[in-house]
Amino acid sequence: MSDIDTEECKNNISFYQGSEFLGGDSPLEAIKQKIAEFSNVKNVSFLLGAGTSSDSIPSMKAMHKEISVEIDSSIELDESSKKLYLNVEKNNLEDALNVLYARKHCLEGLADTTEEEQESVDSLIKYIEDKMFSKINIDLTQESATKTLEIYKQLYQKVALRNKDISRINVFTTNNDLFNEKALDNLNINFNNGFGGGLERVFNPARFHYTFSKKIDANLEKFEPLENMVYLYKLHGSISWFEIEGNSLFNIQEVPVPSESKKTDSDHVLIYPTPLKQSQSLGSPYSDLIREFQTKLAQNNSVLFIIGYSFSDEHLNNIIYQSMASNSSISIMIFGEYSDCPLVKIKDSRIYRVYGELENNEKIHYFKYIVENLLPNLDENKEKALLDRFVVALKTATDNGSVT
Repeated sequence: MSDIDTEECKNNISFYQGSEFLGGDSPLEAIKQKIAEFSNVKNVSFLLGAGTSSDSIPSMKAMHKEISVEIDSSIELDESSKKLYLNVEKNNLEDALNVLYARKHCLEGLADTTEEEQESVDSLIKYIEDKMFSKINIDLTQESATKTLEIYKQLYQKVALRNKDISRINVFTTNNDLFNEKALDNLNINFNNGFGGGLERVFNPARFHYTFSKKIDANLEKFEPLENMVYLYKLHGSISWFEIEGNSLFNIQEVPVPSESKKTDSDHVLIYPTPLKQSQSLGSPYSDLIREFQTKLAQNNSVLFIIGYSFSDEHLNNIIYQSMASNSSISIMIFGEYSDCPLVKIKDSRIYRVYGELENNEKIHYFKYIVENLLPNLDENKEKALLDRFVVALKTATDNGSVT
């Protein structure tokens, strides 16, 4: 057994295809090889969940605890609002908001509702959403944020560059923060998030079907797709999206730097989709983004990498399940154990799972380790291939006497 194999045996690394354990004595190398193979599939998509930003943005559970403490000590809320929150407090903030919105709609339909009752619910909802906004809208220059941002930048440095003959990369995320956009901007990588325009960037889902190309012959109408291009889909909206009144068909505007002063009742931030908010979660832009997710997973020769996602969004889970039922050529690689997830329980050979812990307690299924150690650097591979071809050509020319 080699030194590498011996070292890996000390670690607790799991790599499964369906119910079959892969990799033998070297699962880590097997994982890297499979990811490299999947990276060259025609249609590659990523689903990034809260875990990818968790070092800088509190998880829903942590945010719930923080806001609960803040509600208890708040001087903005009256006692009736605080009492109401104690009565509806659930496992997380989305559950609590679901109950509060249900109560709000119920009160609106009752003839004997008092103004005080209505105001209590409205003020509590606004307080929670404002606090969520503040905790997500962090300063990306602070130390913890810059570390997370560097990981996002490494991700895009590795995956954004694609051969012109295969599709551009798709990144779907449930996160509302701006790490993706900031990383792409810093790297000068083109990305399409469904917004276009000049002074006012407005949402238009038709843009997701645009192909961005460059002219390769000045004298001919000949084009090829941009190599560095990413399609970004924010499935739960963004802190930089606002409702506007204007000439746009969809009335959703993207602002470069969201501020607290921007949050008013007339231009509501679209970051809180719940099943009870039908006009938002089932309307544009959410319905358009969900449709794109469904379309991409239905394409032949597709792979979906799932990182930092908790499988807590049933509407997204159902789309993944449907793609498995209808698309025989899709592969899904899940980073994490998720033993209770239906995808894991069915033991389908198209589903791969990667998880485990190294001897130094580092989790291989965490975003940082995946980006730094598991994902191949396609840019480096391209440079190596060019160098290899040059060496072969030079040797051939030397052997033929063309070069002395």
